Amino acid sequence: MNAGMYHEDLSPVGLYIENSKHLAPLQTGSGEGNFFMKPNGVFGLSPDGLPFVVTTEAYALSRMPTSFASQSGPMLVIDGEVHPRFEPDGASRYTRNGVGIDGQGRAVFAISREKVSFGKFARLFRDVLQCKNALYFDGVVSALSDNDSIIEGGKYPAGPIIAVFTKPAADQ
Repeated sequence: MNAGMYHEDLSPVGLYIENSKHLAPLQTGSGEGNFFMKPNGVFGLSPDGLPFVVTTEAYALSRMPTSFASQSGPMLVIDGEVHPRFEPDGASRYTRNGVGIDGQGRAVFAISREKVSFGKFARLFRDVLQCKNALYFDGVVSALSDNDSIIEGGKYPAGPIIAVFTKPAADQ
């Protein structure tokens, strides 16, 4: 799944950490577009593999050690509340993808199969997936693959991506 917004050269717009290497810096400034709709946020993994979704401001203040991270925006759900700028079913409708952290501390990834508003997509994370915090990754370019085929989207090149693998057994 694509994991955030990117520049024309496919480099990440904001923070990007891979294998504990900071490849792009945290962006705390203002600008145009969804990425800068505050609060925006960071999805990441701690060194022990625990996933998190936090606002950019919280991440900047935390100095938390991070093995993998991608910054995007806007946040969809913040501490159990839908982003304050979202209308319940606004006119801006696109295929959308994002990530949230459920009540068991698991990362939950979702992509819409139809064009949806920010409000409807945020409520999916809050009300159906039971995520206290969730982050929007992208819209028109959203894509999901199962390694064998494209399940949704895939019409555009992608910048940062999230890949999920089965962790090998300790004795292998």
